[in-house]
Amino acid sequence: MNAAPDGSVIQREAPRPDLLAFEIKDKITKPDIEWMSSVTDAAMQAHGKIDMLIIMSNYEGSDLGATFDGYAASVKARSVAHIQRYVVVGAPTMAKAMINLSGMIMPVETKTFDFKEEPAAWAWLAQAQTTAS
Repeated sequence: MNAAPDGSVIQREAPRPDLLAFEIKDKITKPDIEWMSSVTDAAMQAHGKIDMLIIMSNYEGSDLGATFDGYAASVKARSVAHIQRYVVVGAPTMAKAMINLSGMIMPVETKTFDFKEEPAAWAWLAQAQTTAS
């Protein structure tokens, strides 16, 4: 498991290299969003297409610097062409609605799960990857 500099984000182990799994554990700081963006950027460059799982175990929002970070914004913009499946566990109600809406208008398959459904999220990604192969 790798952790961002301030510890608000950790990278969880995943069963395959083209699946990134991050856990949000606190208020996201600028150094942490930049770290998360660099990990995502490297995976997109290495694999072309990736899946992403975000587990919001204790999401407390983002610092202003993290919200308006230029590098993170550029990775996010490019990710639309590289992320196949984007799954979020434990998203707050408003974020869940935005994630599900974005899946209808972007070429990214999105899915949300309640926090207690984390095992189902992992299983869904495994099944989705198997059927896509």
